[in-house]
Amino acid sequence: MRRIAIIPARGGSKRIPRKNTKLFFGKPIVAYSIQAAINSGLYDEVMVSTDDEEIAAIARQYGAQVPFMRSDENSNDFATTVDVLLEVLDWYASQGQEFHQGTCIYACAPFVSSRLLTDSFALLEKENGDCVFPSLAYSHPIQRALKVASNGKIELFDPLSSNTRTQDLERAYFDAGMFYTFDVSKLKQTKSLRTQNTFTIEVDDLLAQDIDNENDWKLAEMKYQLFFK
Repeated sequence: MRRIAIIPARGGSKRIPRKNTKLFFGKPIVAYSIQAAINSGLYDEVMVSTDDEEIAAIARQYGAQVPFMRSDENSNDFATTVDVLLEVLDWYASQGQEFHQGTCIYACAPFVSSRLLTDSFALLEKENGDCVFPSLAYSHPIQRALKVASNGKIELFDPLSSNTRTQDLERAYFDAGMFYTFDVSKLKQTKSLRTQNTFTIEVDDLLAQDIDNENDWKLAEMKYQLFFK
């Protein structure tokens, strides 16, 4: 069973300039994903897919492989994660290297741990799943979500739930933005990470932070400082 860890880390970032190389407690943030993958001992190959020479140099410094530079086609704002993964898998296949399982670890995911990665493979194999990813529970029932109408008044997205007790409403989750562990053959077949045969691992909201903007970055620093510093 051959496994690969793929860390997508392109150079362009609109909301946080040079996000993937920005220092997070003294190290480029992409280094945390690389080290988590390497230290887990789960992978035959740990590689970074990038279009950026600085990121490539950092990746090699921390022990990852950068066997080729990402294509222009998959480095723009419209390329999907699956596009990037398939490009990597196709490149390795062209070199005679095939993998059975893989993990896409996002570059800005300092809370990824060996335990979480190990648990994701255990669940993938136990359920014969297509994919496993970490998720967070919404702190408030989404059935009680509000919207502002054109006249400025507040309306409920789901009026039928307005009189239901909070504890009786179905719990909802969202992607933690950390990683996806997947079956390679299923990914190539479905060209999707979220299929009807996808599973999730719930993580504590103090041990995860999807980093999309400066406020997210500050929250990630606060959480990391609290638990790891």
